[in-house]
Amino acid sequence: MSLLRAQLVLALVGTAGAFGLERAGGAASFALGALVAVLPHVFFVQRMGIFSSHRVRGANRLLRAAAGKFGLTVALFTLMFVTVPPSNPTFFFSAYVAVISTHWLAPWLMLKTRRTTD
Repeated sequence: MSLLRAQLVLALVGTAGAFGLERAGGAASFALGALVAVLPHVFFVQRMGIFSSHRVRGANRLLRAAAGKFGLTVALFTLMFVTVPPSNPTFFFSAYVAVISTHWLAPWLMLKTRRTTD
């Protein structure tokens, strides 16, 4: 859960920074890029059953969740570029890469959570 929080904080801070640099167009592009990155991650977490009490794990469930995440990512990119082309593609892709890069923080965030619960 803390990884999702880190992604949302990064999205909000980046959107505010983009607004400071290019006003509404930059902020909207950054927010859309972050949204394209966060929504598939939320889908993946929900599909894996991490929030459920059953927590059934298996290769089949992981494969379906990863395939769904990939498909949702492709669909969101297509939807964004067809319906609402970003006014600043640099901000859009920067946001996407920044939010995806927060996955590298996952081991550190999990270690921090594990220390506080022990």
